[in-house]
Amino acid sequence: MAAETRKENVPQRKKLFITPTLATVIGSFVLITAAAILIIQAITSEKIVRQLGGELVDLGLESAQTAFVEQLHAVTETGQYTKLAWQEGELAFDEPDVLVSFLFGALAPTEQVSFLVLVDETGKGVDVDRGDADGVLLGGDVDLTADIPALLPLTEKAAGTAEPFWSDALFMPEREHTYFVYVQPLYEEEDYRGSLLIGMSLDRMSEITWFISTDEMSVFLMKEGSHEIIAHQDLHEKFDHLSVETPLLHVSQISDGFLATFADMQKLENLAFDIAEGLDLHYGHDENGNKRFVVLEQKNEDLKGLPARIGVHFPAGYLDQPLQELMVAIIVGAGLLLLSLVGAALLARRIARPVQRASIAAMQVANLNLDDVEPLPGSVIRELDDLSGGFNSMVSGLKAFSRYVPRTLVQKLLREGRADAPPEAREVAVLFTDIAGFTSASEGMSATQTADFVNHHLSLLGAEITRHGGTIDKYIGDSVMAFWGAPEHLDNPAEPAARAALGMAEAIHADNQARIERGEAPVRIRIGIHVGPLVVGDIGAPERVNYTVIGDTVNATSRLESLGKDIDPDAEVIILASREVAERLDGDIRQKPMGAHSVKGRVEPMEVVRLGE
Repeated sequence: MAAETRKENVPQRKKLFITPTLATVIGSFVLITAAAILIIQAITSEKIVRQLGGELVDLGLESAQTAFVEQLHAVTETGQYTKLAWQEGELAFDEPDVLVSFLFGALAPTEQVSFLVLVDETGKGVDVDRGDADGVLLGGDVDLTADIPALLPLTEKAAGTAEPFWSDALFMPEREHTYFVYVQPLYEEEDYRGSLLIGMSLDRMSEITWFISTDEMSVFLMKEGSHEIIAHQDLHEKFDHLSVETPLLHVSQISDGFLATFADMQKLENLAFDIAEGLDLHYGHDENGNKRFVVLEQKNEDLKGLPARIGVHFPAGYLDQPLQELMVAIIVGAGLLLLSLVGAALLARRIARPVQRASIAAMQVANLNLDDVEPLPGSVIRELDDLSGGFNSMVSGLKAFSRYVPRTLVQKLLREGRADAPPEAREVAVLFTDIAGFTSASEGMSATQTADFVNHHLSLLGAEITRHGGTIDKYIGDSVMAFWGAPEHLDNPAEPAARAALGMAEAIHADNQARIERGEAPVRIRIGIHVGPLVVGDIGAPERVNYTVIGDTVNATSRLESLGKDIDPDAEVIILASREVAERLDGDIRQKPMGAHSVKGRVEPMEVVRLGE
């Protein structure tokens, strides 16, 4: 009886049902594990999205800056060339006809320039003007005191400094317009003898912003230290408001309704989107209530002294949308984890597939293989569908901006495990091309036809350069400069350079056959190749560099290309290489020695060999 009493007093263990127990235990493990992964993914993804957004903005602003710097480079080069011509005695104020002809030649190709004025120390000389922008240049004698007194203070400043400089905004009553003038002083030893004044109007500077702006992204120039607008695609609508007292319009006066409210916009911290230092980030809303961002440089050291800074405004979705969609996806994902085991498994399966596709696509973006990124498909889950749309929009934006960045060069640097390229001495093969008679051939083309023709031509040549592992340094109008041997090391960079040139010849020949069948004139090009020691790497100011090559080898290559018009001006394609290149080529490449030729900039004649003949 006592035993039975002890048995009854033993506490009974609580019995658990297997289904809810397993569901609770497994569900808890799934919840803890998935929550940990979700948190890590959220932190990592947010950082990546912010970095990509910041890089997208930096890349867009750098592209706009490049467009302006290229235009200003032509202005400063004109000033430097005129200075050299003056120092060499090729120009004299007692030969006004020669001066006018010289200025005609300098103004014709620089479409962004409105006028050129060349005067002596008394303010008398000649000027050349674009007139009514009908393509007819006007030129003749000028006396600044009587004709253009607004320019006299600039010549007085030039008399006190030998360095070129940009003027502030200058309204010229006789032209009823505002200009920025680049002044190149001319000195004979230490004596001031005159000045070259190069005028750029707000109209022509605004044309540049119109050209590089898009439907959603608007580029503008704002004066340093103020809110006055120098260039904007809609500024022409307010030119009649310019005057001597108001040479520039305040941002609130322009036709851009969103940008007009700039003074009232809120400034954001750059860290919010990993925007580069030296940029100010603002946001506001347009007349339709849509949020937009404004990115504006604090100062620009690359505009050759022009007192301007570049800005751009664009829809907030470029930066906000990926972050907002990421947060929505995180919140919804956390809620879905609280569902039953079956529901969690099904949701995991549904979520895993798009995440895997996004991961693969993100790796492609990280490797800059934008052309290989497959668009993320839609999903029946709204948040995932929004995430796909945002990611696809981001990739589309990166593809648009990558047109202005040498992507193959970046990929080569990444393969070598470096993000920058300090200058170093390297043996490099350089190739130059140019279309023979392009100026005359393009006279009968419209602007669109000229652009289509040049783009098609450069695509043919660029494909051969890429196919043979070369790096395109730059496009110079209808010309191409490329090099081999950097950033990757090559034992014989001359070989692929020559192969690329021969490939270009085949491509041009095939294209000419098609042109002839269409009744169009064939294209003739000249190619120069030289190999030698160069300095290669990042060249430029710390905040804006180009990966390029500099040295005598580049100059010699350019001279070889130009020499083609003397050796065989009627050739469809003429490839001239130096002896140093020819000695390194395989025997299957035909060579024809052309003897020694003197080229500009070199004391010793160069032994020239024609390839492919």
